[in-house]
Amino acid sequence: MSISCPDCFASMPDTAAFCPGCGRAMRAAERARGMVGVLPEAVAGALAYFLLPAIFFILVKPYAGNRFVRFHSFQCIGLCLAGVIIAATLRVGGVVLYLIPVLGHLLIWLLAMVVSLAFFLIWIVLLVKALQGEMFELLWIGSVATRLASQR
Repeated sequence: MSISCPDCFASMPDTAAFCPGCGRAMRAAERARGMVGVLPEAVAGALAYFLLPAIFFILVKPYAGNRFVRFHSFQCIGLCLAGVIIAATLRVGGVVLYLIPVLGHLLIWLLAMVVSLAFFLIWIVLLVKALQGEMFELLWIGSVATRLASQR
C-alpha cells in the first residue's frame, strides 16, 4: 500500500518516515512531554546516556514505567556494549598491526583516535536529541532499544 505526500504528492510506502521528494516527516515522532519522577522527561532521557543513571532508570519505579526514559536507557546500554565489542575487536586487530615496525604503531593510534572520536560524537548527538525530547534511533541498537522499551 502506498501514500502520497500532501506537499509534493510523491508516492511512497505507507511505512515511510520521510517523503523522498521533499523530505517532510510522514510520521509524528514520539516526543518527551511532562515529568517523570522529579525530572522532566527530556532531562531524564539525557541523563540516561550516562551508564549508571541508565541502569538506575531501568530498575526504579517511576522511571522504569516511562517509555521515553526506558528507550534512552536501553540505547545507552546498547551503545556501551557496542563500544566494548568494537574496542575488543580493535585490540585484537591492533596486535596484528603492531607487528608492522613503525607504520603499525601509527595506524593503531590513528584508528583508536578515529573510533573514539566517532563514539564521542554519537554520544553527544544522542544526548542533545534526548534533551530536545526526541527518540532518535541508532541503526540496529535503536530498534532493539525500542522493542525493549515497549515491553513491560
